[in-house]
Amino acid sequence: MKILILDTNHPILKKGIENLGFHCDDDFNSSKEAVQEKIHTYDGIVIRSRFSIDKTFLDEATNLKFIARVGAGLENIDITYAEKKGIYLIAAPEGNRNAVGEHTLGMILSLFNKLNKADKEIRQGKWLREANRGIELDGKTVGIIGYGNMGKAFAKKLRGFDITVICHDIKANVGDENATQVSLDQLQQQSNVVSLHTPETDLTVDMVNTDFINGFEHPFWIINTGRGKCINTKDLVAALKSEKILGAGLDVLEYEKSSFENLFLEDNLPDAFTYLINSDKVLLSPHVAGWTYESHEKLAQTIVDKIKEKFC
Repeated sequence: MKILILDTNHPILKKGIENLGFHCDDDFNSSKEAVQEKIHTYDGIVIRSRFSIDKTFLDEATNLKFIARVGAGLENIDITYAEKKGIYLIAAPEGNRNAVGEHTLGMILSLFNKLNKADKEIRQGKWLREANRGIELDGKTVGIIGYGNMGKAFAKKLRGFDITVICHDIKANVGDENATQVSLDQLQQQSNVVSLHTPETDLTVDMVNTDFINGFEHPFWIINTGRGKCINTKDLVAALKSEKILGAGLDVLEYEKSSFENLFLEDNLPDAFTYLINSDKVLLSPHVAGWTYESHEKLAQTIVDKIKEKFC
């Protein structure tokens, strides 16, 4: 089979696929239209997030047997149409789930202990102990929304704490020894911390909005290492101002892809984003929760293993 690799990846990906006996070509620079013109000559695609694989592209991919995404989600692929055409879809959530679990925990502990705020103040010559008194995670209830690979990996990281861990998922019977599955209403009534591990779908876009937030019994912290568009940023900011949400750790933002790359070049940032970057209650990272040196290699190896399992 001929495989087209469309993004840079760890070298073991290409080497591993070639060791399976397949021919690999790289194309990291051509436009989507240029790739589309030659895609009929390939049996497989390996992609990260360079461009979307839509119906028009798939109609040109007349020999395509699989699409492999070196990442956790498949939201940049028209899944329904690809499956209708008999194209096998591969994702690699196993490759970066541990990294996401560690990053999520790190965000919670940093927010609870005001680490970023205290660090900035000390660098400015301020020694404010009382203003940086932290709180402990022990005794809290952590609610995980989306209990797949990422949610389960995060729950596993919480086993050393004296806390209650609950989860909610659209799939039934996904709870395990690390988290008890509950309804969304139960999660809203019980949680002190909410961690999002959901893909971007019609059900999850703008899921965290004012109605969702007001459904919680108590003020809470929220962490998002899933997809940025799952949180309505304006509604999040309103909740931070009213202290319905006590703090937010955001590895992803709704501005990504559509505008985020050019956001800092604009004269006027969105008001909601301006609030986020100036708030001591908000911790931001640039979509790197699953982007460790170890996950870079594990993601690539997972793709190789899944191609081998299906096609060899």
